[in-house]
Amino acid sequence: MVQQQQDPYQLLGVAKTASQDEIKKAYRQLAKKLHPDLNPGDAAKAEQFSQVTAAYDLLSDPEKRRRFDAGEIDINQQARPERQYYRAHAEADPSARYEFEGGFDDLGEFFARAFGGRAGDGAGQRRSSMRMRGQDRHFHLQVSLIEALSGAKKTVGLPEGGRIALTIPAGIEDGKTLRLAGKGEPGVNGGPSGDAYVRVEVLPDAVFTRDGDDIVLELPVGVDEAVIGATVSVPTIGGRVNLKVPANSSSGRVMRLKGKGAPKPGGGAGDMLVTLKIVLPPEPDPALEEALRAWRSEHGYDPRAGWKGGRR
Repeated sequence: MVQQQQDPYQLLGVAKTASQDEIKKAYRQLAKKLHPDLNPGDAAKAEQFSQVTAAYDLLSDPEKRRRFDAGEIDINQQARPERQYYRAHAEADPSARYEFEGGFDDLGEFFARAFGGRAGDGAGQRRSSMRMRGQDRHFHLQVSLIEALSGAKKTVGLPEGGRIALTIPAGIEDGKTLRLAGKGEPGVNGGPSGDAYVRVEVLPDAVFTRDGDDIVLELPVGVDEAVIGATVSVPTIGGRVNLKVPANSSSGRVMRLKGKGAPKPGGGAGDMLVTLKIVLPPEPDPALEEALRAWRSEHGYDPRAGWKGGRR
């Protein structure tokens, strides 16, 4: 009996009309339950995780999803053979229909020879002698933003045990897929092994945010630092650096650190964009209040002058 291909929509538990956000949400819920790191030694859940990851890798890509829905590829993203037998017969020269080279007496003998059996053999009595490529494997790997930006050595677990080592290239973006040639299922009858495809999910970071090739950072500064100016130690992907905050800097001012952003594929790096955020003392300070009251009485100004919201 030929095993029926699993349906990626059913694996994720979504309808064929599901939006990309619905597909992503369904996958993340399943991944939290089935991830091998959360279920060590559970081969069944590891296999199920591999299946839902392959389904998500297929359906999360609009072009792959279109090709699957059109019947061009299967869930493993392998091209489906064109079923043109009837069409080829209908368009052929009538005198040449059902003729095969080799002098076979009937269709049964033709297919038996082609697939390594004898005419009249039952299905499965003799294995095919054809060399067949192994199936591809599909994995999902979560990495931190720092690992994605700096590069890292990681491994992914196999359902049957063991792990595959891989290198995360510096600067990889969320949702990118790495191809590991020959790391898929072994081939049949000396055929080549399939490939492994690892879809990378970059987790949010508490400090940094990526915007294309740039890294965005919000930097808290005190009232005195904003008014008088200061030199502040700032974290970057490559380590801490000193940033000079100019005097009279308002909240929202953006400082640019050249070349401190994400690595670019062709070389170089983006920038780090540091947004200043003025932070008041954690507790009320009478001395600060008194000084500001005296200053406002003599030097007060309208901070909303020219603000568009003032006209509404």
